[in-house]
Amino acid sequence: MQVLYEESGDLRVAAVLAQSTASYQVETPHGRRIKVKTGNVLMHFERPAAAELMAQAQHYAEALETDFLWQCCGAGEFGFQELARDYVGHEPTPVEAAGLLMKLHSAPMYFYRRGRGRFQAASEETLKRAIASLEKKRRTQARIETWTEQLARAECPDEIAALKDELLYAPDRNKPETKAFEQACKQTRLAPARLLERCGLLSDSYAYHLNAFLHEFFPHGAQFPPHAAPQLPEDLPLAEHAAFSLDDVGTTEIDDAFSVTRTADGGLRIGVHIAAPVLGFESGSPIDAFARERLSTAYMPGQKFTMLPADVIERFSLDHGTAQPAMSLYVDVSPEDFSVRGHTTRLERVRIDANLRHAQYDALNVAFVDGSACGLPFEDALRTLWQFACALEARRGRPAVNTGFDEFTVAVENGRVEIHARKRGAPLDKLVAELMILVNTTWGTLLAERDIAAIYRVQSSGKVRLSVHPEAHEGLGVSCYAWMTSPLRRYVDLVNQRQLAATLAGRRAPFGRSSDALLSAMRAFELTYARYVDHQRAMESYWCLRWLLQEQVESVDAVVLRERVARLAVLPLTVAVPSLPDLEPGTRVRLGVGAVDLIERTVACTYRETRDVEADAALDGAPAEA
Repeated sequence: MQVLYEESGDLRVAAVLAQSTASYQVETPHGRRIKVKTGNVLMHFERPAAAELMAQAQHYAEALETDFLWQCCGAGEFGFQELARDYVGHEPTPVEAAGLLMKLHSAPMYFYRRGRGRFQAASEETLKRAIASLEKKRRTQARIETWTEQLARAECPDEIAALKDELLYAPDRNKPETKAFEQACKQTRLAPARLLERCGLLSDSYAYHLNAFLHEFFPHGAQFPPHAAPQLPEDLPLAEHAAFSLDDVGTTEIDDAFSVTRTADGGLRIGVHIAAPVLGFESGSPIDAFARERLSTAYMPGQKFTMLPADVIERFSLDHGTAQPAMSLYVDVSPEDFSVRGHTTRLERVRIDANLRHAQYDALNVAFVDGSACGLPFEDALRTLWQFACALEARRGRPAVNTGFDEFTVAVENGRVEIHARKRGAPLDKLVAELMILVNTTWGTLLAERDIAAIYRVQSSGKVRLSVHPEAHEGLGVSCYAWMTSPLRRYVDLVNQRQLAATLAGRRAPFGRSSDALLSAMRAFELTYARYVDHQRAMESYWCLRWLLQEQVESVDAVVLRERVARLAVLPLTVAVPSLPDLEPGTRVRLGVGAVDLIERTVACTYRETRDVEADAALDGAPAEA
């Protein structure tokens, strides 16, 4: 005896070896012996052989008309053998019964399964809708195939061209246009951007990379919605002494300024003044919501997207000629050894006498070290601040910045790229960095001592993270460090400043340590800030490649980082060099510069030679060959 049974929705046949009440022991046509439950058996038969039955039944099923069977079966539930008996007009043979069962199984749109071997016909209305849907899918698939063929021939259909940005940055894989586009990419073995470039729809490589950022963070546009202007506080006292700032030329969000004065007892009073935008708008206000959504200013060469609207920045930036709200840390310092005697924090208005720029003041980096003078305004005050910074650094036992490599500034104006290098750890950089560390440590400690919640920057075991608990920052050598010095540019600083401002004013701080608003802002900032940095690096690498093309560079010096990877010496760009021999990290080499790909942001570099030790000293500042 043989049986036809159902297993996992498939029809199978086997020869019976043994039988019990609940199951059959069977052997399949392939020789496998298994146990089949009695309830899964649909039909018993003697002839033909199992494998032959399936072949003949399949042939028989192909001759049956599904629509005719649907008309014959009526509206009620039925068994396949009943329908087979009515259809053939006699007791069906095993081949006829199995063939009709196969036909029913293969037409779920016409026949619903109601149990083992039992079915029910779909209603006429339901069947019409199903057939219409099937026809729609068929037409859609035909369009997908047509579009795919056109794209493979570098012809872009209008329907796909209209979705260019969506296909590049946020493809909806349920759309037929996306399916056709992805099939064409697979067929041509081209990346999406390459396929669109081949079709003539991606001529601007800069717009391609910039739009990746805009689509991720500003899908509805980068402009701020209309909003009420922030209100400047009217009752803040005016600071006794004016201050000055020191920033790069392109800085428009001036967060910090400094002052240096002599006290009556001959000591020094150093003031660090931080812009105080929290005094102009409340937590949860529309302006605060803008900052909470963006979380940070995003910087790119030649362009930036600010965290706060321009009118808010204008009202609170520490610009020359204004008296702006500020949170000031005053530190009383011994003029002999620059030790700290005491400090105090005030909310006040500070007059800004000047906005100094690095481009005009970088000459002081050399003058401070060799003891010479340049005759610049505020030079004496800057020298005092540098000496104080050196004392702060010595007491911490950690450098404020890593001085092991150059820091590059990539500037773009009217499409022309300028790249400037500056040694990290120069006196003016150290001055600013150390004073910011002092402020962030002092105010973070103040909040910690009063058990006021804040967002701290923590480093342990080499890993840097944010925390609502005051913990050590091992890299800086401080026990507590909270970002507070860039409230115009970072939301974490804005939150911390709001906590400190409330504390100084004797009010309850807006956020508790377990506040959902505080914790969610911290987590969101970490993720968003990291993505901003990724995009900034991507755009920097793009403009570095544009610089190579602009200057027609044919060869360049580089430093080996690891196997087959080197960092160029004249610009902030890391490249893969397949031909690079096995060299120790830090080895100086000369590379040939080949084809530049602005879409993939890559450059083909080849190894030319290893620089000898004597030549190393001359490499810094050596021009690239054009």
